[in-house]
Amino acid sequence: MSKDIRIRKGLDIKLVGEAEKVTVDAIRSNVYAIRPDDFHGIVPKVVAKQGTEVKAGEPLFYSKSNEKMLFPSPVSGEVIEIVRGAKRKILAFKILGDKEQKYADFGVKDVNSMSGDDIKSHLLASGCWPFIKQRPYDVIANPDVAPKAIFISGYTTAPLAADSDYVLEGKEKELQTAVTALSKLTEGKVHISVGKKGNSPLSGLENSTIHNVSGPHPAGNVSVQIAKIDPINKGEAVWVVNPQDLVVIGELLLTGKFNAERTIALAGSSVKTPKYFKTKIGAEVSSVVYASGVHDEGNIRVISGDVLTGENVKPDGYLGYYHNSITVIPEGDDYELFGWNKPIFNKISPSRALTFSWLFPNKKYELTTNTNGEHRAFVVTGNYENVFPLDIYPLQLLKACVVNDLDAMEQLGMYEVAPEDFALTEFICVSKQPHQQIIREGLDLMLKEIG
Repeated sequence: MSKDIRIRKGLDIKLVGEAEKVTVDAIRSNVYAIRPDDFHGIVPKVVAKQGTEVKAGEPLFYSKSNEKMLFPSPVSGEVIEIVRGAKRKILAFKILGDKEQKYADFGVKDVNSMSGDDIKSHLLASGCWPFIKQRPYDVIANPDVAPKAIFISGYTTAPLAADSDYVLEGKEKELQTAVTALSKLTEGKVHISVGKKGNSPLSGLENSTIHNVSGPHPAGNVSVQIAKIDPINKGEAVWVVNPQDLVVIGELLLTGKFNAERTIALAGSSVKTPKYFKTKIGAEVSSVVYASGVHDEGNIRVISGDVLTGENVKPDGYLGYYHNSITVIPEGDDYELFGWNKPIFNKISPSRALTFSWLFPNKKYELTTNTNGEHRAFVVTGNYENVFPLDIYPLQLLKACVVNDLDAMEQLGMYEVAPEDFALTEFICVSKQPHQQIIREGLDLMLKEIG
């Protein structure tokens, strides 16, 4: 049974540079890169060595802990470099893409006649399994542990993120095929959340339960929706899939091809003409960023993902495996004299002390990467709770992670959260603590000691 979910706590960060709903083809990237670090906790074992010719969908590496978990090339071409770092850790696989793409043929499948085990084996063999992540721990799902439910969030609330309703338009057939397949992987339900006032292609899908969500960010975060619909208890697992990844899975089942195409939003105040681009996973961000032009080229930060959870990839970087946007904003490298001691009109804040953003609820801001403060010990302000909609004490959980108190982490709800859920508390933190990093390290500790 579906239900409406209304989130009251949170904060919408309205920024200049939202992508116009116009889609164009990106300039073809010469080189594509797949970074094992995008798959948290995976230790890669090389399949395609330097100089190997691969087709789109053929594996580059597999997981050391599970040889069946393959990670495919997004394009056909030659593996021109395996970038290594300290202690020969693999940092990236770089593929020189062919002009004419060749695809590995995984065979057309009739999903209605397949069993859950057949679908699972097919997704593992085709390299689509990494699209399925799990809670707790926010890592790639363990195929040997059945989830009690599967969650898909089609409601976008992160600042300047790609609008799911727009990018999924016309993909109903692929979405339905993928959802039907996923429904056979769990004895529970496939829960899909869409915007209450939106017109999502996800809202009419069969073999799923639809939920209408409204409220400020982080209402679109899947952890918030899980907590409202079917909370996670110790010993349970749920799986999570991003909407655009559903399209890849659906197309694989319908055509037999692993098509790593993405429609991404190029956004941010430093972009001259923000809009949507069709590209592929792992493409050079320069093939998208400089197609639209940027302001003040020497003083920008290029982020793969949104401004709260994305990664600084620099202009010569590559699109992250799970990212649906590229954001370009001014680099914060200036110092504001007595910035703490005067009224502020050009910054957003949940507090009414000195800042006056609350007087202009619809104003859009042109923010830089300045942190507007320095790192210090946690200051107890009570602000975190105002933007944190989960029924959890965020400050206490963060402190438990810092001191590696596993018992307290369990009792305070660590199983329910992912690093992205603490992006807003990090944004408003007067102590400038790295909340997302703290939660990630805490989850890793729990996975090692308990999971």
